[in-house]
Amino acid sequence: MRSPRHRLRFVIGLPAFALLLASVGCSSGDDSTSTAVPTPDAEVAGLCRNLDEALPAEVGGESRADPEPASALTAGWGDDPAIILRCGVPQPPKMVSPEVAEGRDADAVPGGVEGVDWLMEKRGEGAFRFTTANRQAYVEVTVASGVDSSKVLVDLAPAIRRTVPWNEGYRAP
Repeated sequence: MRSPRHRLRFVIGLPAFALLLASVGCSSGDDSTSTAVPTPDAEVAGLCRNLDEALPAEVGGESRADPEPASALTAGWGDDPAIILRCGVPQPPKMVSPEVAEGRDADAVPGGVEGVDWLMEKRGEGAFRFTTANRQAYVEVTVASGVDSSKVLVDLAPAIRRTVPWNEGYRAP
């Protein structure tokens, strides 16, 4: 178990996080969005299957349109799809970066939306990737240009809260 000082503490509320998203520009133009299926252990894969069953039909105003190859570990919404979710991904290295924790990394910002903690990372030409934190499975969400990222996170939060428990030893705020 990691000590609390190695965990990112997320203190930004929804209004501040939404403002941050708007200020950095929530568009993405990154055509390299990976739809590779993660390969987590059996326990995490079970959590991801539960999440897949709980995911909404519409996210960020977009209808569900899963990417190929089809898997309970991936989901998509919109054209191409505009929003891609991958469950069971490895922990992003920036999640334990002292630069991020201290606010010195302009390309990665921790925040919380509707009871789910996220690491937001800038990617390429304005693209963003969000990865859940402090949960027993890492869930990655990539959002395309023109989609309201804060709405996407709000729409996904209930399913994540219900199906992906907090890490043992971490207490929800």
